[in-house]
Amino acid sequence: MKINFSVFSVILMVLFSNISGQAGILDDQASLQWKAGVSKVDITPDEAIWLAGYGSRDRPYEEVIHPIWIKALALEDAAGKQVVLITADLLGMPKALSDRVRNGLYEKHGLTRSQIIINSSHSHSGPVLENSLSDIYPLDESQKLQVSRYSDKLVDQMIGLVGDAFDALQPAHVYAENGVTRFQVNRRNNAENQLESLTDLNGPNDYAVPVIRVDDTDGNILAIAFGYACHPTVMGDYRLSGDYPGFAQIELEKSFPGATALFFQGAGADQNPLPRRTLFLARQYGKSLAAAVERVLSEEMKQLEPSIQTAYAEVDLSLAEPPTMDALSEFVASSSGYQKRWATRMQAEREEGKEPMRSYPFPVQVWKLGDQPIMTLGGETVVAYAIELKKIFGQDIFVMGYTNDVMAYIPSTTILREGGYEGASSQMVYGLPSTWASNIEIEILHEFLQLAEKAGIRRLDSNLLPE
Repeated sequence: MKINFSVFSVILMVLFSNISGQAGILDDQASLQWKAGVSKVDITPDEAIWLAGYGSRDRPYEEVIHPIWIKALALEDAAGKQVVLITADLLGMPKALSDRVRNGLYEKHGLTRSQIIINSSHSHSGPVLENSLSDIYPLDESQKLQVSRYSDKLVDQMIGLVGDAFDALQPAHVYAENGVTRFQVNRRNNAENQLESLTDLNGPNDYAVPVIRVDDTDGNILAIAFGYACHPTVMGDYRLSGDYPGFAQIELEKSFPGATALFFQGAGADQNPLPRRTLFLARQYGKSLAAAVERVLSEEMKQLEPSIQTAYAEVDLSLAEPPTMDALSEFVASSSGYQKRWATRMQAEREEGKEPMRSYPFPVQVWKLGDQPIMTLGGETVVAYAIELKKIFGQDIFVMGYTNDVMAYIPSTTILREGGYEGASSQMVYGLPSTWASNIEIEILHEFLQLAEKAGIRRLDSNLLPE
């Protein structure tokens, strides 16, 4: 048979062109994807240390129920923009330590404030940190030095942890969805000692369980980041643990070998796990939360496009007028414990000529991963903020409290008006000179409107923002 070599050459060229074109498309598709890396570090103290969160404790911890961790999930989008989520089995990162970590990450990795989330689970069974709730812990000088050493080491561990996560970057797929579980109880509206007789629970709640799943290109789960809005106060004794979030992470890592589970706290400042106070209840709530996450992972989740938008600001929140010197003197004479220590310190600072703080730089932040909005607030944020943000931006958003700086309770306008612990006296626990001014909720929500616009997140209805 006679072969027309010129025709044959053309056919080969067309075939080679098609194959090259398809390979180019595959290369483009491969580049247009997420990269993800995860790492974790055991931060269980080497020596017995004071546990954070309760002023009634009078000695360091005596037993470790399970190790506690800091964990990092690093993400990079198709354009090369990077972010990192850091979660910690700790009560809360104070500004001084958080700033050291974030400054270190900027120096080492060029990450700005908007690209970093540091979220604390708010476990009341983790170590005391330096410059955090200092008035409530009756520490001697050697114990203060111990806390300082631990805090310094923690800063170095967090910075190193993020470097490890970025070193581990690999092609990945990212998914998001909300689940649900219902062991949180609004503590302002339901008396704990009457819980067994209550047939109806009162007060606002947010039962959402936000979940982010990160898979490698073979479909293996690399990371499970999940949250819930509820105080980790099941335990309250002298045993160190991550409380129910710690047990939830343990359960998920057992169920999905090779995956790293990261818990982030929501706006749970006025939500308690009830009933509580036993190790078995901590395990029960951890398993319940893990089951809610596992259900989400087992069903269809929204796949996120590999794009990242971020925005960050610090709102100058006003504080109310501080107490007069006469009022402080009366309080010193009539109070005891941490309240007396707070009033004595306030009085001494005033006598030294130090002006009381009049405002505080409150951190708010927005991430948009694909089309998934994530909104973070500093402080012990009450659930009303999650409810209002979801009214404005939609029920599918993820809301984190206890992020980047935990400096005080952040009450709603209603709670400020009602008073009580979250609205009227908790500022003493954190060492602030007075309660917040009445306009802080409006200031925070308006700042989120500005940040959301920068990050390309649309609001549902302009009429839903409170005046």
